Amino acid sequence: MAVALAPGLSRKLKKVLEARTDSPDLLASLNTLSSFYTNNNQQARRNLRSTIEKRALAINEEFLSASESAQKALDAVELEVAGLAECCDKIAKALNSCSAATGDIISTTERLKQELENTTQRQEIVSCFLRDYQLSQEEVNALREEELNENFFKALSRVQEIHANCKMLLRTHHQRAGLELMDMMAVYQEGAYERLCRWVQAECRNLGDNDTPEVSDLLKTATRCLKERPVLFKYCAEEVANTRHNALFRRFISALTRGGPGGMPRPIEVHAHDPLRYVGDMLGWLHQALASERELVLALFSPDATINIGPTARRFSRDLDGDYVKPEMGMSFILDRIFEGVCRPFKVRVEQVLQSQPSLLLAFKLSNILEFYSYTISDLLGEETALSVTLFHVKDAAQRTFFDILKTRGDKLLRYPSLVAVDLSPPPAVGEGVSVCLELIDTYNSMLVPASGKKPDFEPVISALLNPIIQMCDQAAEAYKSKGLSQSYRRNSTGFDSGHKLGKRTSSSMEDILSNNVAAPSSQVESLRKIFLINCLSAIQQPLMGHEVAATFVKGLNVAIEMHIHTLVDREVEYILERCGMQNKVSYIRNHLKQHSQSEIVLNEEFDLSKPLAEAEEMSLSSVAESLKIFFGLVAGSEGALPEFQQLQVPQLRTEVCSRISRVLAESYELVYNAVLDPENGYPEPRTVLRHSPDQIRTILGI
Repeated sequence: MAVALAPGLSRKLKKVLEARTDSPDLLASLNTLSSFYTNNNQQARRNLRSTIEKRALAINEEFLSASESAQKALDAVELEVAGLAECCDKIAKALNSCSAATGDIISTTERLKQELENTTQRQEIVSCFLRDYQLSQEEVNALREEELNENFFKALSRVQEIHANCKMLLRTHHQRAGLELMDMMAVYQEGAYERLCRWVQAECRNLGDNDTPEVSDLLKTATRCLKERPVLFKYCAEEVANTRHNALFRRFISALTRGGPGGMPRPIEVHAHDPLRYVGDMLGWLHQALASERELVLALFSPDATINIGPTARRFSRDLDGDYVKPEMGMSFILDRIFEGVCRPFKVRVEQVLQSQPSLLLAFKLSNILEFYSYTISDLLGEETALSVTLFHVKDAAQRTFFDILKTRGDKLLRYPSLVAVDLSPPPAVGEGVSVCLELIDTYNSMLVPASGKKPDFEPVISALLNPIIQMCDQAAEAYKSKGLSQSYRRNSTGFDSGHKLGKRTSSSMEDILSNNVAAPSSQVESLRKIFLINCLSAIQQPLMGHEVAATFVKGLNVAIEMHIHTLVDREVEYILERCGMQNKVSYIRNHLKQHSQSEIVLNEEFDLSKPLAEAEEMSLSSVAESLKIFFGLVAGSEGALPEFQQLQVPQLRTEVCSRISRVLAESYELVYNAVLDPENGYPEPRTVLRHSPDQIRTILGI
């Protein structure tokens, strides 16, 4: 049975057990204890408390002995502080007695200090007023007496600032002072502007003494300042315009007749024998002169011109931008006046060139170069200026000259049309016209185009050049047809058999047929006429293909060629079928088929379509057999030959025409073939007549 411990012992034991032996304080205490607790015996453990207390007492005694000197020093300091406090009390008493004696002096000093501050403030106000509303003597001298320089513009800018400040002063109760100051500044300002105007006019007169004058920054600033006075600005602008007008006229005449310094560059009129270079040199000179004169006028009168003579000019420019009054005349008016003098000599010389009967190509080149410079210069000057009007006038005159030459050329061709050659080749005029057209196209493709415009339409040029040639070919073809028909009529009237040689169609021309005493039927003459027209149109079309500017005209030629080919094929097929006796039969069969397709009886005076084909006189088996025999002979070549159109000079067209004729003949044969085989048409033993199928005929014809 466990023995219960006494409560006190239990608490102590529990406390000992719960105590932490690794705490920093406990470890430090044990370390200190180990320094003087050397013997661990029973007697030492019993005297542990007294030992610790003795140790603490020894430490305190050491501290007291060490701080004794410090205590003595503090006592000495306390005695000195007490002495200082006594002295301060004496000083305070002395100061109190002095302040009572000097109170009047202090109050007087405060009053004088306040008056000084008021006086200083008034002085600053007066200085600000003088600065904002008065000119200094130096500024007055700069406006009236000194030579015009940067100080003048500084003073003028100062006058404008004061004038603006007076407007603010009028809004207060100092209106009388504001009005007086404004009147004074107005006098200064008007005098300064008049002096500035006289100076600018004198400087502008000197601009005419030099071909390429240099505009000083001072003159730029002066003209910019004068924009505040439109009337004065107008006087100066007119002076510049008149001066440069006379100088430019002298320079232009000198460039035409004398050339440059030392003869280089040479005078422009030296090249008068070469109209294109002559006119081009004059236009180039005018364009170059316009660039230099425009640069001069821009430097003088443009509000956006760059001026760099210091902060005064920049400040004055800002003032002008705010209150700018646009002058009555613009730069275009000034440039118009400058170039007005050169218009007449330039116009006279260009008109002389146009009256010298230039060639067609030269007239076109002159028209192009005049058009380019007309739009280029009008973009710089304006369309209403004298030089632009003159350029457009001579440009129109050059175009009229060009089209007059074309019209004269076309009228001559139509008045004396060429004769048709034996081989039906195009007349020489066709080749010449196409060659000229190609040269014009090359010139058109290489022409200069102004930045603000586009190339003129070339279609009127092609039409004016080639349409008369096409009309001339039509006239020649009509004359060719009339000649052939009239000779055929005379031969028939004298007893010739008009059909004794039609079984064999040759490829000779009309002259060959007539010279062999063979009368050409109207269809054959018309075919030869169509071949001639196709050759002419092809000779025009082929060289123009691939040129974009002639695409529309080439399309029109394609349509015309196709129409002539269609007519030629129809007439040749009709002629061949007439020779075989199949023309009436094909027409009869088509009408018969049309009757059945419409399910009604169509009365026809020539053909009785109400009975079977075999019973019709025109469609009898013997008649069909005879026609097919001749047809087989033509196809096989034993009874003649199909036309080969050797006169057609374009191989592709020749092949196309022969192919079309072969297809139409094959279709006609197939129509007759199917009609004869049809049992409803009543032909007995049709195979005895139809020896070849339609496919065989196509093979023979090469389809």
